[in-house]
Amino acid sequence: MENKLIRVGVIGCGAIGKEHIERLTNVVPQTKVVAVYDYVDKVAQDVAEKYDATSYASGEELIRSDEVDAIVVASTDDTHAGYAMECLKQNKYVFCEKPLALTAKECEEMMEVEAKQGHRLLQMGFNRRFDKGYVEMKKAIEEGEIGAPLMIHSAHRNISQAPGFETDYAITRVAIHEIDISRWLLGDEYDEVQVLSVKQSKRTTGDWLNPQLIMFKTNSGQRIDVEVQTDGAYAYDIQCQVVGEAGTLDLPDPATVVKRENQQVSYGLGDHWASRFSDSYNEEFLGWATGILKDQLVGASTWDGYASCVTSDALIKSRETGKPEKVTLMEQPEIYK
Repeated sequence: MENKLIRVGVIGCGAIGKEHIERLTNVVPQTKVVAVYDYVDKVAQDVAEKYDATSYASGEELIRSDEVDAIVVASTDDTHAGYAMECLKQNKYVFCEKPLALTAKECEEMMEVEAKQGHRLLQMGFNRRFDKGYVEMKKAIEEGEIGAPLMIHSAHRNISQAPGFETDYAITRVAIHEIDISRWLLGDEYDEVQVLSVKQSKRTTGDWLNPQLIMFKTNSGQRIDVEVQTDGAYAYDIQCQVVGEAGTLDLPDPATVVKRENQQVSYGLGDHWASRFSDSYNEEFLGWATGILKDQLVGASTWDGYASCVTSDALIKSRETGKPEKVTLMEQPEIYK
């Protein structure tokens, strides 16, 4: 597929779907959005008209179309597994937003189909792997700059959530990023996980638990803690510190201008994930396109989506039992090693 323009179909034309379409159109030179689908037909029709694409009657019809080379799945969480599986069966490249599926069994079935196709076809939407701060941290760890990593302290703080938010979403939609990026930084899988109860914020606008404190232990004994604040925070703020034997690594704030005025020093913080990680989203899709053309995807894989799903299940179980829960993964298929 070298040097060929990649014809992309996008399933799901909500906020994140529209952002991806904009990137694929104006940032990634190797791609052209030629097809869209959304369960709200009017939304799909409007997007199709704006980007000179075809609106399809169903996601499955879009996936099977000979006019589509690769697919972006940005629909509701409960539909991801079905669309991703259909892409794999059609031997088509697919970029799937998190979560990959609602059950580990669905992930296992996808890995079985992908392995039979003989090459990686799916990339997960874990964009932090392309954020320059996390990339620099990963490089420093691998080059031994802080000695062996011992711990990670991190936080994921949000100003608000959309109506209908639930306690489990703090793990499956929010902390899922920390689940993946911590595995990636340390190059290890989890042994056990736990959710600890903490004093609840009066600023929470719904009836879900907020904040939550999540703990991980890797197979090699490293400990990770993640403060997940889903509502009422002062800003959208992502924090990460890796503690090593010989030093620490701190994720830099993205702000570049420090203001000094009125006897104060300050700098701005973001209010939304889209602005904080805009550059990493760009790099993620540029990498996806290059990976398709070279038949060598480099982003998070189906295995990573599976590991995150199993870990999420164990965390939800821990919150219910009040005890640490084991993370039990299947043997990793050769295609993902």
